[in-house]
Amino acid sequence: MKINALVAHAATSPLSTDQIALRPLQQQDVTIEVLYCGVCHSDLHMARNEWAVSRYPLVPGHEIVGRVIDVGNQVSRFAPGDIVGVGVMVDACRECHFCQNQAEQYCEEGFTPTYNGIDKYTGENTWGGYAQQVIVDQDFVVSVPDNLPLAGVAPLLCAGVTVWSPLRHFGVKAGDKVGVVGLGGLGHMAVKLASALGAEVTLFTTSPQKGVDAKRLGAKQVVVSHDAEQMAACQTSLDLIIDCVAASHDLNPYLATLKTNGRLVLVGIPETPHTSPAITPMVFRRLSISGSSIGSIKETQEMLDFCGQHGITSDIELLSGENIETAFTRMLNGDVKYRFVIDIHATRWSR
Repeated sequence: MKINALVAHAATSPLSTDQIALRPLQQQDVTIEVLYCGVCHSDLHMARNEWAVSRYPLVPGHEIVGRVIDVGNQVSRFAPGDIVGVGVMVDACRECHFCQNQAEQYCEEGFTPTYNGIDKYTGENTWGGYAQQVIVDQDFVVSVPDNLPLAGVAPLLCAGVTVWSPLRHFGVKAGDKVGVVGLGGLGHMAVKLASALGAEVTLFTTSPQKGVDAKRLGAKQVVVSHDAEQMAACQTSLDLIIDCVAASHDLNPYLATLKTNGRLVLVGIPETPHTSPAITPMVFRRLSISGSSIGSIKETQEMLDFCGQHGITSDIELLSGENIETAFTRMLNGDVKYRFVIDIHATRWSR
């Protein structure tokens, strides 16, 4: 079956409307009519081959919300009409230690990404959500709460669960003091989710003008990270920091704000490595630096259920697919609060 999609044909050319062929529906598969798809910064990296792993043609998009329109004969969890989500991965080995313990994002063989992966049935590229439909194994599909606006749910499938996973893994609870570095697509979700868990949230930013918005989102205080006096005032005050900045920066000022036994968790991947932090304060105060990658299917469903209970969605700007290149340009300039989402039904599929 062929469908319309926004396709990258080369690193140097803009995305254009084209048709792609979906794989035949398998027994465990769900066919999803895509309603909305979030625009992640990694979509731009992949479309432009900035990580040198892109295979063309390529259809980006791994923050997918849609409606089930068909199911394979062994599907038990979903039925036509269900509103569902698909995130960053659509398969994994299912046999390694991590897969067996519902941590597929750390699959020892590597999970199959929603796009630019290798489909195990066809041996061809997996296709993402900048398209009219996707076909996904039911085990990598999640249910969307019926009380949330669907466009704002889409970014939860990547940005939301990427910060939710470390918050849950490291046991953030009511009364904890949590720092968030950067108020972008990930950072604004970290502020929302941590505060909804009952934590006292401090936002670190280089932009003082973001203070009002940060407090609207749930931050109790805002610290301008290049202001030495403000940074000094919050020394040894935090239990955990989620660092969402995807650019190389000095980690030492943030480590200094952690209490003894505190942890700095990196979820942003810079193009060039961070400089090595000072080891002495880490040793004498038992500080830790960790990384965290997206989230499991179990964590994604847990996060969506939590968002449904607390009325949490991403702050978005809706656009139609023909404006994707404008969105990429604005995203590069930091001109979005805080996530672009493509309205697939509003997209004109001219070729």
